[in-house]
Amino acid sequence: MSDRKKVTLPRLMRKMREGEQITMITCYDYPMAYLVEQAGIDMVLVGDSLAMTMLGYDSTLPATMDDMIRHAQAVRRGSPNCWLIGDMPYMTYQPSNEDAIRNAGRFMAEAGCDAIKLEGGREMAERVHAIAAAGIPVMGHLGLTPQSASALGGFRVQGKGAEQAKRIIEDAKILEEAGAYSILLELVPEQVCRIVTERAGIPIISLGSGPHAHGQLLIFHDMFNLYPKFKPRMVKVFGDAGTVILNGLKQYVKEVTERTFPQPENWFTMKDEEYEELMGMLE
Repeated sequence: MSDRKKVTLPRLMRKMREGEQITMITCYDYPMAYLVEQAGIDMVLVGDSLAMTMLGYDSTLPATMDDMIRHAQAVRRGSPNCWLIGDMPYMTYQPSNEDAIRNAGRFMAEAGCDAIKLEGGREMAERVHAIAAAGIPVMGHLGLTPQSASALGGFRVQGKGAEQAKRIIEDAKILEEAGAYSILLELVPEQVCRIVTERAGIPIISLGSGPHAHGQLLIFHDMFNLYPKFKPRMVKVFGDAGTVILNGLKQYVKEVTERTFPQPENWFTMKDEEYEELMGMLE
């Protein structure tokens, strides 16, 4: 898959129109991005969730623009042909349109991103419009928005009640009209996701929101059991890399302790005559 063509927005829109599912994953560094490229994933999000999965914080809030840019640069090097999205971290877009455009521009100029993502509904429509008007594609994010988890009552499903569900459906149309090219629905009931998708003219991506969207998103660390703190219900583990790595580390400790590692094939030697000359020099 390394010779595949660059994923473009017209290609994503064509997949949506033709009913072909869009694949999306969140990853954060070069080795993961390299594998993602080989697998042929359409869209890659460098999520502010890296504050949790990569840096060990308990929320996404500590992620900074510098953190995000550095990781987005690495992912771009690993996956040159994906549609790369930079996740706008906390308080890099909320204060003003100017802040939003400036920071979104950093993703495009410094990391080679194709788009950015920000959280929020109608209250962020002005930011979406401003960034899109500056020529930067914007993905919206509704439902569980981790930067607002405290106000939402924690990491829980959003839109289970009729009033909240109606607001999410309305917000999706507001973001589309403001210029969003796509919307991520995180942890909303599948019925709400279906309604939003049926009414949308842009790709809708589901993260734990059921099968009715135009595409699906999972986080790399979740789907390969690499994040130890919790396993979200929405996740399917596609490969238990965490257990493989842990067992390998335990075996390493055992072999070093028992002096069975390293073996001759794991080290280097010098020629006998060079060694003898060295000893003579040392004497």
